[in-house]
Amino acid sequence: MAFLLGTEKVTVDYPSKTVLQDVSLGVDTGDRIGIVGRNGDGKSTLLKVLAGVVPPTEGRVIRTNGVRVGLLGQTDSLDDEASVQRAVVGDMPEHEWAGDSRIRQIIAGIVGDIPWDAPVGTLSGGQRRRVDLARLLVGDYDVLMFDEPTNHLDIRAIHWLAEHLRTRWRQGQGAFLVVTHDRWFLDEVCTSMWEVHDRRVEPFEGGFSAYIMQRVERERVARVTEERRQNKLRRELAWLSRGARARATKPKFHVKAAQELIADVPPLRDPLELKRMAITRLGKQVVDVKNVTVEFDGRKVLDGVEWLIGPGDRLGIVGENGAGKTTLVNVIQKKLCPTDGFVKVGKTVKFAVLSQHLDELNALGDDRVRQVVGRFGHAIMLDGKDQTPKQLLERLGFGNAEMNEPVRDLSGGQKRRLALMLILLEEPNVLILDEPGNDLDVDMLAAVEDLLDGWPGTLILITHDRFLMERVTDDQYALMDGKLRHLPGGIDEFLRLYDQREQRRAAQVAPAKDAPAAASPEGAPGGLTNQEQRALKKALQSAERRMGTLRGKIADAEERLQQADPTDYQALGEIQAEIDGFRAALDELELEWLEHAEALGQ
Repeated sequence: MAFLLGTEKVTVDYPSKTVLQDVSLGVDTGDRIGIVGRNGDGKSTLLKVLAGVVPPTEGRVIRTNGVRVGLLGQTDSLDDEASVQRAVVGDMPEHEWAGDSRIRQIIAGIVGDIPWDAPVGTLSGGQRRRVDLARLLVGDYDVLMFDEPTNHLDIRAIHWLAEHLRTRWRQGQGAFLVVTHDRWFLDEVCTSMWEVHDRRVEPFEGGFSAYIMQRVERERVARVTEERRQNKLRRELAWLSRGARARATKPKFHVKAAQELIADVPPLRDPLELKRMAITRLGKQVVDVKNVTVEFDGRKVLDGVEWLIGPGDRLGIVGENGAGKTTLVNVIQKKLCPTDGFVKVGKTVKFAVLSQHLDELNALGDDRVRQVVGRFGHAIMLDGKDQTPKQLLERLGFGNAEMNEPVRDLSGGQKRRLALMLILLEEPNVLILDEPGNDLDVDMLAAVEDLLDGWPGTLILITHDRFLMERVTDDQYALMDGKLRHLPGGIDEFLRLYDQREQRRAAQVAPAKDAPAAASPEGAPGGLTNQEQRALKKALQSAERRMGTLRGKIADAEERLQQADPTDYQALGEIQAEIDGFRAALDELELEWLEHAEALGQ
């Protein structure tokens, strides 16, 4: 491994606090690093310092000559007047980017649904974010740095991005650092972790799961060390008390008992007990969706949807952006009247919604958190026991300092946690959460999950966070082409269904494009005769078959590479050379296919 860049005793001071202090670390070729930590602890600052965007107050950043670094920040610097094409590929001629299979895959995977000639200034915030991500991925960099790259991506696009980063460089080449709260993504792409806390950066080997195991072990060792220290203190105090008998008065000491070890794994929720409690609160009928269709401008967003939602059900809804998930939950709440079909809601149902934009907090602007909490004098039942509003806030990471903050001055993550607490205090029995993980760090996500585990009611969750979806829901449903489909196989089944649908669409589009040319020879592209068209189509189909064969060979070779002995460098080199040969041949075939397709006007 070769050194690419790093820091040497770097300190970063802001007027209000020191974010990083005496941080020394390095990034080598082959590194795949995930960065975690609490909101505000300096994760984004660390990326900016490494990328050269923010100069350190003390210390220095070291970079090997010629190393190219690309950064995806939380805000972009795209030109509003530029087209999407120019923002993504710059001044690169069309034949260059269109003939590069890697760039074509990036465009299709990230911005395929955005008009190529649309001005950047007309795009939504989510679309701009994806354009900026595509711009970074198209670039030729040695080190990539991402600050929350999965924001505004649906589950399919997140899966594509993970696969792209796994295969972007050969083994032992390139490097990337990623700040994200998406724990599934961290586990999929990272081989090491950095935890930013208390102004320092602590490295861990392995992905997110390995990091959590090491952190639990670190905390266990710390508890044991503290217990030993307390035992030593007790012995010293006992000796002092025995040796001070001649004193008229003795100082009174109070030594706390050693901290008890807590269970390493939290108990799983009891779905039967939660359902029993939910039936008590809800009755047997919650929501029945019967043959519901919703049309907008002639397009069916929902098409004959049937869905029975019962008491205590914990349901997740997945789908692409714009698939109609928000429309479905609005229909469920009867906020939107369906074009056809009907919705029957149980008499005892009380809905509560945590929206993406937290509009419900606008009215609390100048109120302090302590004032807001003080308006609720009652406790609610969670985990089988009463929880006061203050106890709920403590579970969600609010300390005394945050309690005195005005609501308008809270961070995005703090507002989301406060909104969740206010919703729970209203004691709904049907809870709808729309992207509840936005703006939360991994520790706060775990706290929210733990809170939801003990909530006795019907839960409907919309999120692109795969880990959160699979953690707090028991059944997942996919909304695709207006239809709602149960996913017994979870998110993996949704990804398979999506791929199958795209393959069917591709197979249907090709014959449709061929038909007019066959029926009308005089309208053939480029003036080709029927015989020339048939020859080109035959060559196109042959190229497609050979491309499929090569992709299969690449997949087999990559599987052999994963199973090979990591210490057998000769075998690893031979397999890698084989993969490189297949990829080179695939690139040539893709260029050949593109030439044939252009000649046919496809």
